[in-house]
Amino acid sequence: MALITREQIAGMNIHYMRYSLDYFLQAQVKAGIQSIEFWTGVPHYYLDPTTYSDCKALKKKIDSYHLEMKVFTPENCMYQFQFASLKPEIFEKSLHYFTNGIKAAAELGCKIMQCNSGWGYLDEDREEAWKRSREMLSKLADTAKLEGVTLALESLRPEESNLVTTLQDTKRMIEEINHANVKVLVDTTAMGVAGETLQEWFDVFGSKIIHTHFVDGNPYGHLVWGDGKHDLEQFLITLKQNGYEGYLGQEITDSRYFMDPAAHDCRNMKEFEKYM
Repeated sequence: MALITREQIAGMNIHYMRYSLDYFLQAQVKAGIQSIEFWTGVPHYYLDPTTYSDCKALKKKIDSYHLEMKVFTPENCMYQFQFASLKPEIFEKSLHYFTNGIKAAAELGCKIMQCNSGWGYLDEDREEAWKRSREMLSKLADTAKLEGVTLALESLRPEESNLVTTLQDTKRMIEEINHANVKVLVDTTAMGVAGETLQEWFDVFGSKIIHTHFVDGNPYGHLVWGDGKHDLEQFLITLKQNGYEGYLGQEITDSRYFMDPAAHDCRNMKEFEKYM
């Protein structure tokens, strides 16, 4: 029984940061990937609070490889922009940065933009940082509605954030924002680190889950399938049983893959092809 379609696998370019955009796109075609979750790291795309790269040129290039961008993911971990910035001027610049991300996604015909809670300082009141994150996401949700884009909120690991790091944190933030244009992204690494299961996420959110970062792990590490301890078949069965028809973003970030990402993508796809 097929558990997944080829179109649902969304290749990512984050582990291609030492290669050109064309190399990444060629590698996706070679691996048999049809859909993309596009990471906006500077090697492949430029996005800041005042400007962003030509979307028409990018779309033309992606189309030329017969690929489709399904999710737009502004870089928000390595660079200075995040969703809960403390300094007012950085909060405003971050707001403009992510607003431009939404506008770029819309121009590219991409219906989903990835987001997270950002993080607060560990030496401040967590609730103050929580308020900033909620304010930022609420403002962005209004823009997303105008542009026809939905924000997909993911949880992070405790090393990355002190805000939304668990299923219950995600539930609280989603309920407090209470906006039709903010839905849920399940990251299997953050989920595994929190000791949660895919079924628990579906029990809480159901059809509000519109995207996944669907990778192997120990539970740490955003790994190629087969390099960690997760049960791929059981994960896919859970998706199927819950009627999930969204995408499986291959957020492969472990540095072991950076030198030869194309070979690892091919190896990764061979694991998925068993269930197509």
